[in-house]
Amino acid sequence: QVQLVESGGGLVQAGGSLRLSCAASGSIFSINTMGWYRQAPGKQRELVAAITSSFSTNYADSVKGRFTISRDNAKNTVYLQMNSLKPEDTAVYYCNANILFGTGTIRGYWGQGTQVTVSS
Repeated sequence: QVQLVESGGGLVQAGGSLRLSCAASGSIFSINTMGWYRQAPGKQRELVAAITSSFSTNYADSVKGRFTISRDNAKNTVYLQMNSLKPEDTAVYYCNANILFGTGTIRGYWGQGTQVTVSS
């Protein structure tokens, strides 16, 4: 069994910062791409940022220059540093990881989600 456990969400004023963490645990051989998605009420889930095992990154245009994704492969953990937060960043943030097992199987997993609320 694999679990992704997220932490770091909360309530912050506009212009503030938060740091999200997501740790993967279980019978993991290695982790390929890890990413953060978000879903606001009434909207579809969207990609915020992703990072490959070789540390290549990509970001949604709406967060470029404000958010930074990073990972610690030794800890199977991905982070999202969010600066200059705006009310439109308010959403439930979900961690995603593509995990490679020793059998050669690759499977995607989701975290439970963490609420980020930015007040104006």
